[in-house]
Amino acid sequence: MSEIQRYDVNEVWAHAGIVKAGDFCFLSYCVGNIGQSVEAQINGAFDHMEERLAMVGLTLENVVQMDCLFRDVYNIPVMEKVIKERFHGHYPARKSIETNFAHAGGPDGLQFQADAVAYCGNGG
Repeated sequence: MSEIQRYDVNEVWAHAGIVKAGDFCFLSYCVGNIGQSVEAQINGAFDHMEERLAMVGLTLENVVQMDCLFRDVYNIPVMEKVIKERFHGHYPARKSIETNFAHAGGPDGLQFQADAVAYCGNGG
């Protein structure tokens, strides 16, 4: 196996935003547009995911698995709409989980977060 590479490292939170290990990249804590509507936050999370993927030459089409965390899991249809718009038929395997985020904004803050695994083999 090749060297493990870490990108978008946050020393304060003690985590890496993306870790490349072998043929896969692991992305954590993709969020965006906190405090806005759920749809805006989902788009913001996927924007964040795209930025991280670009660090290693990948796109959303390389994502093979996602864990989608919601403050209110009944917003899944909103996420499905956004996934259809953003992933262009290259849908990852996914699961959705409801959680109370430990976020300073409380119920009006973070509504959605995504973690993902992307395939980066074959030259990625």
